[in-house]
Amino acid sequence: MEEQIFHQRTDLSALNNAVLSIRNEIKKIIVGQDEMVKLIIAALLADGHVLIEGVPGVAKTLTAKLVAKSVNAGFSRIQFTPDLMPSDVLGTPVFNPKEASFEFKKGPIFSNIVLVDEINRAPAKTQSALLEIMEERQATVDGRSYPMASPFMVLATQNPVEQEGTYRLPEAQLDRFLFKITVPYPTESEEMSILTQFHNMGNTSALDMIQPALNGPQVAALRQQIKTQVVEEKLLQFIARLIHQTRNHKSIYLGASPRASLAIMNASKAMAAMQGRDFVTPDDILSVVTPVLRHRIILSPDKEMEGISEDDVIKQIIQGMDVPR
Repeated sequence: MEEQIFHQRTDLSALNNAVLSIRNEIKKIIVGQDEMVKLIIAALLADGHVLIEGVPGVAKTLTAKLVAKSVNAGFSRIQFTPDLMPSDVLGTPVFNPKEASFEFKKGPIFSNIVLVDEINRAPAKTQSALLEIMEERQATVDGRSYPMASPFMVLATQNPVEQEGTYRLPEAQLDRFLFKITVPYPTESEEMSILTQFHNMGNTSALDMIQPALNGPQVAALRQQIKTQVVEEKLLQFIARLIHQTRNHKSIYLGASPRASLAIMNASKAMAAMQGRDFVTPDDILSVVTPVLRHRIILSPDKEMEGISEDDVIKQIIQGMDVPR
């Protein structure tokens, strides 16, 4: 019997090398948190934004900075506070006396990778400044549109514990994040590795140890390559059925939108490419379902009172479905 030889229809070697380089660079500093790093890279390749939630001190901000440093592109950080105004994010027109006219001075959002720290500390007025930018990749100020540079990605962090002085993110904004990543505490052995690693670093800055593995044009090219990934019709049907289940589940008050089904498809394409395949498998879909959906569904009040989480309900939905093979 002849052996069947599988031939890649798309050469993914450049993408795989880039992903491996980024992960290796970040591992120089970050111990554990492999899931967070993998999902951030997938979001970068899938042209999506990421919301990172975790208690203080679990390296949310540091990881975002390291990912930005490993991609040789523009980076800016915005610390969200209750008194932050939309003009502090977008920029503002400034009068030029020589020209006797106003010139638009761009704000910190005009960069390639933007870290929004403690995003839930700014009021709704400032949050609304991000809606157009995150979806349409442009900002409109005084009736004029300013396109964002490519690639563009928002990495936002928030603290799930301390709610004083915070504002709940509107659903319309949450829906614009490809993933919501929850960051756990490290294990005891990982904690020991963190202590050892930072002790051995001495006076060396963490960011100085990171070498860029990709540049902006390369990211744009990889994104185009990922869009050509093969997805069988039965997998598209599985995604549609999964999203439909969230709209008809007894534990869910608000189900996922069509944007969620597109997010699962695009994220699973990126995951497949990161595994060296030019086609999507059911496992690729299952690996992204929870981070894609956990911030897009709202549980019914009685289930929240029972202490059931969004992750629990998503798991129930998947277990009750026939996964294609």
